[in-house]
Amino acid sequence: MRRVESILAVALLACGAASPLAPPGGQAQSRTRVVMLGTGTPNADPDRYGPSVAVIVDDTSYLVDFGVGVVRRAAAAERSGIKALAAPNLTRAFATHLHSDHTLGLADLILTPWILERPVPLTLYGPRGLRAMTRHLVAAYADDIRVRTSGGEPQHGYDPRLVNVHEIAPGIVYRDDRVTVTAFTVPHGAWAQAFGYRFQTPDRTIVISGDTAADSHIEDQCRSCDVLVHEVYSEAGFARRPPEWQAYHARYHTSTRQLAAIASRARPGLLVLYHQLIWSSTEEELLKEVRSGYDGKVVSAHDLDIF
Repeated sequence: MRRVESILAVALLACGAASPLAPPGGQAQSRTRVVMLGTGTPNADPDRYGPSVAVIVDDTSYLVDFGVGVVRRAAAAERSGIKALAAPNLTRAFATHLHSDHTLGLADLILTPWILERPVPLTLYGPRGLRAMTRHLVAAYADDIRVRTSGGEPQHGYDPRLVNVHEIAPGIVYRDDRVTVTAFTVPHGAWAQAFGYRFQTPDRTIVISGDTAADSHIEDQCRSCDVLVHEVYSEAGFARRPPEWQAYHARYHTSTRQLAAIASRARPGLLVLYHQLIWSSTEEELLKEVRSGYDGKVVSAHDLDIF
């Protein structure tokens, strides 16, 4: 059984998550869902694709980050009934920062839905450098685009070199009749710009941290939000890392103890762990570490989980 289907009946309802197939308690289904397309890190874990989170409002998708496998993970969710994640519907995406594990799927996101008849060019929002990254990726595939547009393949409706890139500043960066998206800065080591995002929909507030060291901006943006999706590393695993890696991770990421303190002040309805750096520890230990300092609902996410 595919993971999306297998978890809906058991794990998600147990932690208070919304199921797109069977609303809990017979209540009306939420208009807003969060789909974990990828929960991975730079580590080559075959069970965790590159970081990407989809916020779904009604029949519209909004992606945050686009790691390795993003379009195929979206296709897996679409196969399980989430039509908003069909390839032609992947039209908007928000980058938290430009680390490779969060952006290696960008060429895929530009080109694959175009081939599969996306009706409009991709629109991107993110930090400085996103425009240059996009331009260079499109240039790298110049021969592919030339052959597909002039070599006999049916026409696809628009020039794939047209990607609408918005390099943003903190504040409201996007709004339509379903969602308001606010970007806020987070500290991520040597990156000059890194963002988290707050999605305000008609019925839920979703906050996504991106990669970040412990930061009060996140709790300020949440403040009893419905779902807080936050990166994390295991303190037990961290303690066994070499000193040079400990110094790096302490600057770039958030420990379980630090996250427990943030969540205790922010009080999300559900805390979702992703981009889990566990190393030689276990997922059970990771959750135990968070729960030792936080008494709210918390779950460690896997690819294709839905909340």
